Amino acid sequence: KFYQKITDIYSTAFDYNIDSPTTRNFFATIQSKLHFAIHGNTAAELIMQRADSEKDYMGLTSRKNDPNGKIIKTDISIAKNYLNKNEIKSLDRFVTMYLDYAETQAERNIPMSMEDWSVKLNAFLQFNEKEILTNSRKVSHAIAKSFAKSEFEKYRIVQDKLFESDFDKLMNKVGKKK
Repeated sequence: KFYQKITDIYSTAFDYNIDSPTTRNFFATIQSKLHFAIHGNTAAELIMQRADSEKDYMGLTSRKNDPNGKIIKTDISIAKNYLNKNEIKSLDRFVTMYLDYAETQAERNIPMSMEDWSVKLNAFLQFNEKEILTNSRKVSHAIAKSFAKSEFEKYRIVQDKLFESDFDKLMNKVGKKK
């Protein structure tokens, strides 16, 4: 939802065009720029660094079926799912500040173009003394997703052996009472 909020702001630009190369570039880089500002890695790099079949929950700190459910394939390719509590708080705080800034711009009736929003994001990062991602880096989302999937396949074997469903828990509880 963090990135959705910022892309929603971007869509308020007076010259907004979903098919524009500027729009495609903004949408493609916003997530990585924010991740990079918070922990120094792009979203793809974070997945590559933290997805690990040897770690508890594969290195994930949150997932769809949290806290007791199985990790599912969609969990593993979402970079935010690997962030620790402090990183999530920082990201949330940063996005909130940026949204407040955007709301102030709107209240002041300052028209913003697509390019303005792109420039303002970098200026906002700089103002907050965050390092700015200036290139696309070496790890693509496709590579990170493929890596996470291979780690998941290894992890899933262990997860399936250890997983106890709600039904199993109930049966064990009933069995212990007898």
